[in-house]
Amino acid sequence: MRIGNRDFAIGKHTYVMGILNVTPDSFSDGGSFNSLERAMSHVKEMIEEGADIIDVGGESTRPNHVQITEQEEIERVVPIIREIKKQYDIPVSIDTYKANVAREALKAGADFVNDIWGLKYDVNMASVVKEYDVPVCIMHNRDNTEYGDFLNDVMEDLKESLEIAKKAGIREEQIVLDPGVGFGKTLEMNLECVNRLEEFNRFGLPVLLGTSRKSMIGLTLDLPVTEREEGTMVTTVMGVMKGCGFVRVHNVKANVRAIKMTEAILKANGNKKK
Repeated sequence: MRIGNRDFAIGKHTYVMGILNVTPDSFSDGGSFNSLERAMSHVKEMIEEGADIIDVGGESTRPNHVQITEQEEIERVVPIIREIKKQYDIPVSIDTYKANVAREALKAGADFVNDIWGLKYDVNMASVVKEYDVPVCIMHNRDNTEYGDFLNDVMEDLKESLEIAKKAGIREEQIVLDPGVGFGKTLEMNLECVNRLEEFNRFGLPVLLGTSRKSMIGLTLDLPVTEREEGTMVTTVMGVMKGCGFVRVHNVKANVRAIKMTEAILKANGNKKK
C-alpha cells in the first residue's frame, strides 16, 4: 500500500501511526499540543521515535464529546498539517468524519483520511476521498451497542461501508479497516474484538488497531488514562500476532519497541542442533 510517497509492506511489518491531537479536550492528551510550537515539537519527537504516519485530529471523539464546527476544526488542523509537510518527509493522516475538513486537510498536504464513522456520517466523504485518490481508513462505529450476533453484525456494518466506498469508486487497494475498539461497544465487546482480530483479515484489507489508552484498558486494569501504557503495549503485541498492518498509539517509542520484539520472536526459526 502506498501512502503519500511511501510504500507500506502490509503483511510483513506492523507500522505505527502516531497520534497528534491538536485539541483542548481529547481524553488522553487534550490541551498538550494545541499550539503550533508544541505540536511540531511532538511531531519531531514521534518521528525520531519511529512513527511511520502522523495522525492529526482537531476534534475530540471521546465519549460525550462536544462537536465543534467544521471551520473551527479546519483552523486547528490545516496549519499543523502544512507545517508538518513543510518540515518533514512523512505521511500525514487527517482524523475526521467531516468531508469539508478532509478536503481542506488534503489540500494542505494530508495523504490519508481516517474516518471514525466509516464513510457513513457525511455523505460527501467518499467522494472527497475518491477525488483526491488517497487511502482511507474505514472504522466500525454505530450509535448504540445493540447487536444480535456481535462480531457478525460488526462485519456486516463494515460491508456497508465498503459498499459505499465501492460505489464512490474508491479503489480497494486504498482501503484500511479499523474494528473500532471503544466505539459503539461494551467493555466485553471491545475485549472480544481484540481477541478475534484475525477474523477481520477475511476482507483481505490492512487492519488498523486503535486501542491506545482507551477505556477498555482503564476498566480492565482499573487505571487512569495516565497509567495505561502497559495495557496498550499488550494490545499492540496482540495486533502484531494477529496480522494488523497498523497500530495507532500515543506513545510511539514504547510501541515501536514492542513491535520490534514481537516480530523478532515471530520470525525466529530456532537454532536447531546439527
